[in-house]
Amino acid sequence: MSLPILSLLLWSPALCALLVMLCSRFSAITAQWVGLLGSVAIFALSMVLYVDFDITTAQMQFVEKIAWIPAFNIHYYLGVDGISLPLILLSTFITILSIASSWRSVKKNLPQYIALFLLLESFILGVFMALDAILYYVFWEALLIPMFLIIGIWGGERRVYASVKFFLFTFFGSIFMLVAFIYMYYIGGSFEIIDMHLLPLEFTEQGWIFWAFFLAFAVKIPMVPVHTWLPDAHVEAPTAGSVILAAILLKMGGYGFIRFSLPIVPDAAAYFDWVVVLLSLIAVVYIGFIALVQKDMKKIIAYSSISHMGFVTLGFFVIYAMPLNVSASVLALEGGVVQMISHGFISAALFLCIGVLYDRMHSRNIDDYGGVATVMPAFGFFAVLFAMSNSGLPGTSGFVGEFMVILAALQANVWWALIAGLTLIIGAAYTLWMVKRVFYGKPIAEKVLTLQDLHWIEKSVFIALAFCIVLFGFWPDPLVDVMHASIANLFELATSTKISN
Repeated sequence: MSLPILSLLLWSPALCALLVMLCSRFSAITAQWVGLLGSVAIFALSMVLYVDFDITTAQMQFVEKIAWIPAFNIHYYLGVDGISLPLILLSTFITILSIASSWRSVKKNLPQYIALFLLLESFILGVFMALDAILYYVFWEALLIPMFLIIGIWGGERRVYASVKFFLFTFFGSIFMLVAFIYMYYIGGSFEIIDMHLLPLEFTEQGWIFWAFFLAFAVKIPMVPVHTWLPDAHVEAPTAGSVILAAILLKMGGYGFIRFSLPIVPDAAAYFDWVVVLLSLIAVVYIGFIALVQKDMKKIIAYSSISHMGFVTLGFFVIYAMPLNVSASVLALEGGVVQMISHGFISAALFLCIGVLYDRMHSRNIDDYGGVATVMPAFGFFAVLFAMSNSGLPGTSGFVGEFMVILAALQANVWWALIAGLTLIIGAAYTLWMVKRVFYGKPIAEKVLTLQDLHWIEKSVFIALAFCIVLFGFWPDPLVDVMHASIANLFELATSTKISN
């Protein structure tokens, strides 16, 4: 394409955020509409990438490269492949829903709130587009600022504690990633990520770089035992903040593993794969049991997110237990990416459901509810659908990614597959237990009897999410086809030795 479409897409949300702030000085309603319509236009622009994307090649497409800091060989270098494109589409789609869902729930400074989400969108897109490690790091760290403000200003009673904890955990891990980038620049003289894929590194070097990356990406996912910041952040964040955090920000950790760890340090990744597999299985089972004993609905979905993201890392690292089984390894990698996209839809939907209840009842405690479906039948329908998808019901997107990973893990180790498969039982237990207590039976509080069903904005948001969950549950081909060539190339990089002679 002759137009720099990636730059247009990257900076449009930031420009739209500026326009929202300018409009807010004259009319808050105008600013809100500018933010919403702007996010829709940005999603439409991202769909242009999908339409023009060549699914037959693993090469980076729509590439833009301009010298940024020539003295250190740092470039403004953008591009997308079949792995980053689905995450870009997910980000632009979820941003629309986050802004739309905020119209009725945010009571103060809504234009500023929307502007921060648009600014956050720019930085998120930068992470998925950047092909220069320093540019990637700048976007990676920059997005902490709007997220910190969203939690710290519009969050709950312990918002300051939660926002500071979120910032410190994620910033701490990122420092080690930066050190790894600088070391690889010292070795190869380039910050380009594709050049880093080709670096011949001794095993000791790979080991240090692997753990530097691991600290950054494991915190972001988050993996056990560095997961403790996530429940606090979710509980205190406003609804849309929880949506963005679970649906998109967690995926940046998984994206980091397949963009950096697997292709750059494959020998170390193969040597330490048992660590990641073990932590992934612990997340799937142990964190699932933790979710079972929660009474705060947000905490249940927060712990559920940690458990389901365990499938992502399991799919990415189980390939080293069967390096000669190409088809099963590719299936595992694709399953991990599909799980990231699916979890983006499902987690967003569940947090929005909790937001709907909280806006009306000002409580997230399960014991305060009961019989909601009798007074809010439309809402009950959507909530049960999303809960079933979170439980891995066949025919929903929640089943597809998990099934692909379990099927691949079965080829590597039958016990890994059986342990991972327990999530279909544990996930159904805590999710359906919550649904039963909240939506069925007799109302605990009389206020439940006065609840009004979904507003048209809320209903529109839920219809959009339900459509995606069911569509990719029955027809995941649009996701799998676009990533297949890139995943096959990733497998070759991840299983080839890079140790120098």
